[in-house]
Amino acid sequence: MMEGKVIIFDFDRTIISDDSDRWVIVQMGLTDLFNHLRLTLPWNELMNRMLEELHSNGKTVEDIVQCLKQVPVHPRIVAAIRSVHALGCDMKVLSDANQFYIETILKHHGVLDLFSEIITNPTFVDENGRLGITPYNDSSNPHSCNLCPPNLCKGLVMEQIQASCSSKGKYMFIYLGDGKGDYCPTLKLGEGDHVMPRKNFPLSKLICDNSTLVKAEIHEWDDGEELEAILLRLIEAETSITTPSSRSSHLSRSSD
Repeated sequence: MMEGKVIIFDFDRTIISDDSDRWVIVQMGLTDLFNHLRLTLPWNELMNRMLEELHSNGKTVEDIVQCLKQVPVHPRIVAAIRSVHALGCDMKVLSDANQFYIETILKHHGVLDLFSEIITNPTFVDENGRLGITPYNDSSNPHSCNLCPPNLCKGLVMEQIQASCSSKGKYMFIYLGDGKGDYCPTLKLGEGDHVMPRKNFPLSKLICDNSTLVKAEIHEWDDGEELEAILLRLIEAETSITTPSSRSSHLSRSSD
């Protein structure tokens, strides 16, 4: 493995083109119930309630698997994951989705085993065959971050990853994400690190509005082709590998 490079991916609207929770809700006919309950329950409890409803309606875990296999994924993102792994980088997923959805989709595209770690909300299948979700941080193990939802502080996880790597030498981190929850880990990155926010999504706006707080170099991307081009350029530049020029976009601090 190429020492010193850790690539951390968000999942929804980063690796996949949609939101996995939203996809299951819409495709499996739960939109009305979701809209009725969305303001009454925390997100993880609400998603667990949706899965309970599916089970009550006779939907099986395999039905959910088949639904998840239809989630759109840009082919160049799958190619980028394979290329990054071939270059020897350590890859992790850090997501507020859930273990079952993420693993099912990555396995379907043949890239699950390329990730060293998936950090997300755990799932289980009970004795009745019902899929369930539990929060990464429950009420007995709270975090104190006011930027993140109560069930998961990605910034805290980022600090834990950095601490784990620090005992092995110097590492460069690249973080890819799109949402508000990806802002906290972005603030944990240092000089020499890179953040890749998706264009016109909440993370990009938060970075633009608070650019002086971000120490990492910023590279925006719009689709799978741009993600692949930028990510490979950053990795190969570090290893002095010459690559063809790409149409990647760099969000410079001078434009903030």
